[in-house]
Amino acid sequence: MSPFWQGSPAGSHPFPYMAYVSGKRVSRNWVAVLGALAVWLSFSPAFAHHAFGGELPQSWWQGFLSGLAHPLIGLDHLAFIVAIGLISAGQNWRYGIPLGFVLAALGGTGLHIAGLDLWLMELGIAGSVVLFGLLLVLARQVKGWVLLLFGSLAGLFHGYAYAEAIIGAGWMPLVWYLIGFTVIQYGVALLSLGVAEYLGSRVSGLTRWAGWIITGVGAGFLTLAVVG
Repeated sequence: MSPFWQGSPAGSHPFPYMAYVSGKRVSRNWVAVLGALAVWLSFSPAFAHHAFGGELPQSWWQGFLSGLAHPLIGLDHLAFIVAIGLISAGQNWRYGIPLGFVLAALGGTGLHIAGLDLWLMELGIAGSVVLFGLLLVLARQVKGWVLLLFGSLAGLFHGYAYAEAIIGAGWMPLVWYLIGFTVIQYGVALLSLGVAEYLGSRVSGLTRWAGWIITGVGAGFLTLAVVG
């Protein structure tokens, strides 16, 4: 079975206009625009990665809601979760690849809570978004174990960042926070994977556009990590 993102010639493409413009300068323009948007959003309090305005969760349900919200509020996290779901479609390890990311995110959170340092966290997060976005754009078939390896490595960085919203909270909010962000991450990844496999080659052009958008978001956060 050929990977879902392998496109067909423009003449047989179900969206000929999309196939035509995907290789044009407009793609690069979108990357620049979306990268700038990502940088702008990162300064917005509404996208500060905290569901309760920076306040620590005090109960199990606050911890759970905060865990659900963190990967969705963080545009860099959400972009990667969607990317790993899309790129896992068609793979033999389609469910294991995002699962490896999710479990590694738990490990990254544990590292932070334990007081261990993870160098270059922001660069690691932004770089993972750029890498997986470019893989979607280039439509390259990548072995499942390679995706699992790099997805798990990315999970350590993303999970380490998640811990910043829960450090100092009690054990009950902490446990439910971990449950919340684990459930939402795997759910979003499986949703992306399922949509891609259901639509199959009919969305090859749109998947490349998703790759451009994800790459642009990652590039914006990467720029912020380097100059900020």
